[in-house]
This record gives sequence, structure tokens and C-alpha cells, in this order.
Amino acid sequence: MPTILVADDDANIRELVCLFLRNDGFEIAEAVDGKEALAIYASRQIDLVILDIMMPIMDGWALCKELRRANPDLPLLMLTARGETWEKVKGFELGADDYLTKPFDPLEMMARVKALLKRYKIGTTQIIQLGNITLDRQSYKVVRGQELLMLPLKEFELLYKLAASPGQVYTREQLIEQIWGIDYIGDERTIDVHIKRLRERFATTPNFRIETVRGLGYRLEVYE
Repeated sequence: MPTILVADDDANIRELVCLFLRNDGFEIAEAVDGKEALAIYASRQIDLVILDIMMPIMDGWALCKELRRANPDLPLLMLTARGETWEKVKGFELGADDYLTKPFDPLEMMARVKALLKRYKIGTTQIIQLGNITLDRQSYKVVRGQELLMLPLKEFELLYKLAASPGQVYTREQLIEQIWGIDYIGDERTIDVHIKRLRERFATTPNFRIETVRGLGYRLEVYE
């Protein structure tokens, strides 16, 4: 199941939100402010973020901006205590996808979460099929026909990221931030090394190919 990050300094709200999400089978990560939320996002795979506007240290506005800069494909659901029009407009301008005004009905929240995951084509099974290749992010297994392939973690995450959005171009910077984390201080060319290894591993696989988009980055193309 997808992993959802809940960022809110109100422990009661976090408990309520997490209860309903867990009951529906989602994996959960919790943060009490924007700074902690960014650290969690940098350290693990996050599929959707539910964030409150009014938080200490780093508020929801700043968090939304940083998350959207790091990942244009990350679903963001904002929570607000007032629900004023200007707040919603500002949130959408910063990259929020949807809004909920406190107090809210947890069932409505779940409906909005599932709608966002569907909109972004994030499957709840976390399994991607590329011809005879199966990628399972829950077990980090790659199966080719009857053959089980064990990829290093970063190679798997890189391939899964590209395969989740076929045809989408990702820059080296985006891939570094989303897979290695925003605090990564190594060379961006590490992406090129991992791409080269993936191409070598799947050189005889006709169903997909990782293409270089000159001056931009990489994308995965699927072939029937």
C-alpha cells in the first residue's frame, strides 16, 4: 500500500487521520512540523502528504512549496482551520492539490485521499507490470518471467520511479532529491551510473527502454 505522510502539530488530529488511514491499510509516517516532515520525506518513499497550514518551525505554506519543488508528482492535501478563500488560493498557487477544512468528516478525507492517488495513478498494490517484468515495491522484488532478480535498493527505486510514470521526463536533480533525498551532497552523475547499470541488466528486455532526453534527463518508454 502507498505510504502517506501526515504533518500536523495537533496530536489529536494526527491520531484521527492516522487511525482512518491505517484502518484502510495505508502505511503512515507522522511529523509535528514542516521541518520534520521534510526530513522524513528525504529518508523514505512517500506517496502522498496531508499537511496542516499552521505548524511551528516550518508552516504548511513553506512545506508545500518545498515538497512541490522536490517532486511535481507528489499528491498534496492541505488542512486548514479557517477555510478562507485566500488561503485556498494561496495553497493552490504553491502546489496543493486539494483542501479540507477542520473539523472534517474522516470519510470525506479518505475519499479525497483515494481520489488523489487515483488522479496521480498511484496504485494501492504498489505493483508495476512492464511486459514480462513485475516490480513489487512492497517486497522490492523484480520478477522477469520465472526469474527473480535482486536489484540494489537505489536501482530498484530509480527503475520504479521511472516506470510509475512512463514517458515522463525527470531531471537528474529531481531523481536525486526524490530517491537520495534533498540533503544528498554527492555528484549528480551517480544517476548516470545507476541508469547505465539498469540498461545493462535489462538490455535483452524488449518491453521498455530508459531513454536519455538530451539537456533534460531521463524517461522510461514502454513498448507493446
